[in-house]
Order: sequence, then structure tokens, then C-alpha cells
Amino acid sequence: MKKLFLTAIFTLLGFSTFCCTNFLITKGASADGSTMLTYAADSHTLYGELYHWPAADWPEGTMLDVYEWDTGKFLGQIPQIKHTYNVVGNINEHQLTISETTYGGLEQLESQSGAIMDYGSLIYITLQRAKTAREAIKVIAELMENYGYASSGESFSIADPDEVWIMELIGKGEGEKGAVWVARMIPDGMICGHANQARITTFPQSGNKSVITSEHLDDIMIKGVTTAYHKDVISFAKKKGFYKGKDADFSFCDTYAPLNFGAARGCEARVWAGFMKANKDAVAQYEDYARGDNLKNKMPLWIEPAKKLTVHDVMDMMRDHYEGTSMDMTLDIGAGPYACPYRWRPMGWEYNGKQYLHERATSTQQTGFSFVTQSRGWLPNPIGGVIWFGTDDTYTTCYVPIYCGITQTPICFREGNGSIIEYSPTSSFWITNMVTNFAYSRYSDMIVDIQKVQNRLEKTFEKDLIAFDKEVSKLYASNPTKAIEMITTFSGEKAQIMFDEWKDLFIFLTVKYIDGNIKIEEDGVFKTSGVNNRQPAWPKQPDYPEKWRKAIVDDCGDNIRKP
Repeated sequence: MKKLFLTAIFTLLGFSTFCCTNFLITKGASADGSTMLTYAADSHTLYGELYHWPAADWPEGTMLDVYEWDTGKFLGQIPQIKHTYNVVGNINEHQLTISETTYGGLEQLESQSGAIMDYGSLIYITLQRAKTAREAIKVIAELMENYGYASSGESFSIADPDEVWIMELIGKGEGEKGAVWVARMIPDGMICGHANQARITTFPQSGNKSVITSEHLDDIMIKGVTTAYHKDVISFAKKKGFYKGKDADFSFCDTYAPLNFGAARGCEARVWAGFMKANKDAVAQYEDYARGDNLKNKMPLWIEPAKKLTVHDVMDMMRDHYEGTSMDMTLDIGAGPYACPYRWRPMGWEYNGKQYLHERATSTQQTGFSFVTQSRGWLPNPIGGVIWFGTDDTYTTCYVPIYCGITQTPICFREGNGSIIEYSPTSSFWITNMVTNFAYSRYSDMIVDIQKVQNRLEKTFEKDLIAFDKEVSKLYASNPTKAIEMITTFSGEKAQIMFDEWKDLFIFLTVKYIDGNIKIEEDGVFKTSGVNNRQPAWPKQPDYPEKWRKAIVDDCGDNIRKP
């Protein structure tokens, strides 16, 4: 699979060591009736590229090699099935989407000798084998039961055109095989989220018609079932001494991933910030929980948004530095004179014997890739599923619509086009990083220019997508092969448009902001001196903000004060 090294960023404060963010949107909560999932794959060593597994038929007896997604380590082999589905990134040809965040959980359960299925393999193998969210839960559960679980605690987001589920699991540790888990369907009209902290607390248990256990896993296909769990999820915890209470009071997250300050401030706070954008009135009361100040004021697993969410609303949920809250990363002195909402590592640090932190927001500099998927049940599957894909930081990336039925990924997103240590002039990852890293030097000014291009392109892409949907859906009914060719071409063209515009954007920013000056321009045209058309008008040279000047004086005022 792919390498994703999850680094320890919050060691001093006990923060979670993993770094991804998911939001889950049911069709009743979306403006167009699609289900949506998000994912930010955050790692300081992950290269942003769009994975692709073409649909295939396999001879009887074929074995599948399984490699750990994080490291590329060979874990073992499992029997391949006769037919596997086309998978583009984290969505397949049936509009099934799976994303994840790692929460780790109890350390004694992290290792399981001989286990073959790591969390990344579970995602991408399941996408090749399942058509619906319910099938995906069944496949994931059976793979872990049969081949063991080779990762620490995980939260999975799973969606098809009709339903959205959250599934949380953790391995049984050494001496036992597989994992214990709970899966819950998000009620239609609600949204959910998770960010490296387990979130399922208590849940309906057997005896309820809407609930099944792993002993009757086939029954998950019954539409009335909205909760499923491993038969050992409570008994295993009791056997190991993790839980001693009544079965009815059992909470998955409180047992297997006990919350602490770091998990709230570094993880739950991201979910809270996204929920704030969807319905401030519903979650403002949980700010003390998100800050880690009041862990008893637990935020709900799901909420109802104040209005139905568009795909751009959901993109905005992924673009956040806690602006407008007490954790706003643009306001303290660490943001520098130009309000850069990023902090370099380490995230936890000590000064004069006291512990401090840098916030960990949804938008972060080390994102390899991110996406927002849409599963749109009113369209043919290869056309209805769209992954809005982008590389680098969610705040400054440009999301490009890629149909789930394509047969070839766009060149700028293609696997093997460069790497994290190999620059490629045709790679989206590298050009988006060039723009963003330059923007760090004068963020409050440059981000305005970046967002102009970002907003224009994303809105244009959506308009073009909707118009193209109608055209290609009609063709698909009579000539599906030609329609697939067309959506492949469309996706590639939009990706190339984004790539070319981002190259131009980098050049524009370089010219406009060279040497700390800001050239005067209007609609991308630089004003000249009026004497020489190759000489610019005198550039703006805005002073440092008062807060920053005070910090300089406080630090070295005697040395730089005029006599």
C-alpha cells in the first residue's frame, strides 16, 4: 500500500500522536441529498497522490500480498476474491467511501503478533470488495476476525449514497486474535466527526431489534439495524480489567481510549471547531470541553446542522485554525507579524519549568492529501461518486472533482509522479507546497490572493460538474464505455487546470511580494511608474503591527532605542 508515518507531536502534554480529521455528512443534512465524507491525511513524511486500483478479475487460487500502509512492511497473504472493484483514492465505483483517524487507545492492545490486516489495508481491500456501507462493515469485521488486526485503535468513516456509519475498533493485543468494535449508523439529518480520539460512548445493546452482534453479522444487511458490535466488546474489557461496571453503562471510548487533556485539546477540539461552523448554537457550550478544561462536559457524537450543508460548506469545515474562538491561532505572538496560523514542531514545550502547547488545528502544514467525497444516489454509480481531491494544507489547497469511475488518474495526482524526497515539476503536491510555504512568510496578505483563485476555481468546477453530470449520465445509459472515457478526460482536464493555475499563482505571488514589498496591482495586472512600463509603481511597505513592535521592544528595546 502507501507509506504514512504518523509522528509523535504532543509528547510533553500527552497529546494524541496521530493526525487526521474526518467529518461525516448524512444525505438529510446535505443541501443536494448526497452523503459526504472528509479526510485529511496528515503526516510529515506522507506524499500526496491519488491512489488507484483498477477493477479486475482474478484466477481461482490467487493470493493477495498485504503490506502495512504506514511503513510498506510485508504482513502476509490472504486469498484474493474473483472480482475486485475500481477504487480511486478512498472511493470505489459503487460510491462507497471509507476514511479514518487513528486514536491509538490502550497501549497494551497495540501489538498482535502474526496479524495481517493493518488499518490501511482494511480500507483499501474493503473498497475493492464491498458495494455498500453495511457490506464494508461486514468485510472489515471478517478480515480482522480471520487474519488478525495489526494496528492500534481506529475510527472509520464509512458512507454510501444512502447511509453514513462510524465504526470504532481496537485490537485484542498479544495472545488473542482480531479486534473488538462498535459500528453505529449516523441518523439521517445529522453530521458526525472524529479526529484521533474515539467518540462512541454507550450504545444500544442486544435485545433491541435495531442491534446485532458479530455472531449474527449477516443481519447487518437488514435495513432496520442501526448498531452492530463485536460480541466480546464488553466481556473482553471485563476479562482484561479495563471495565468493571454494568454492561448497560459500558462506554467504548471511555474504556478503550480514556480521554485526557491532550486528547480533548489536540483532537476533540478539531471536531468541535467543525461543528461550530455547522451549528454554533448547538455546540458553543462545549468550548471548555474542547479546550480540555472540563472533560465531563462531553460533546455529543452527532449534531444537527443549522442548515443543510453544501459541498463548499463541508470544505470550509476542513479549513480551520480555530478562528473566532479562544484558541484562534492567528492572534498570539507565535503567529508572527503577519498572522501565520501554523506552529512548527514540537507541539508541546517547556519554559521555566511549566508546560505549554501549540494548538493542533484541522488545517495543518503537514497534510499529504485531503478530500471531500460526495455519493449521489440519483446518478449512475461511476458518475454519482466524486472525490474532491487536493494536496497539501486543507486551507490553501484547491479541491478538484474526480469521478469515482475513472480508469486513469490525472498526471499531477498520479502515483509515482515524484515523492516526498523527489521533486517533480508536474506534481500537484510540489506546486501546492511551493505556494503555501511561500505564503507562510506573509500569510495575512498572501492568503487573500490564494483564496481568490481557490474560490473561483472550486465554484467553477462545481458548476461545470453539475452541467457535465447531465450530459454524461444520458450517454451512460446507451454507451457506458464512452461515458467512462469522458469522465476520465473531464477529471484529468480539471486537475490540469488547477495545476496550471497554481503554477501561475506561485509566479504571481513571487512577483508581487518579492523582498517584503507588496506591488500594487489590480485584477492581476501590476501598476507601473507611469514613466517606464517595466518599472512598477512604488510598492506598499506596510509597517509591522503594533503588537509585534511591542514584542520587539520588550525583547531588545535598550539595544535598538534611538538616543
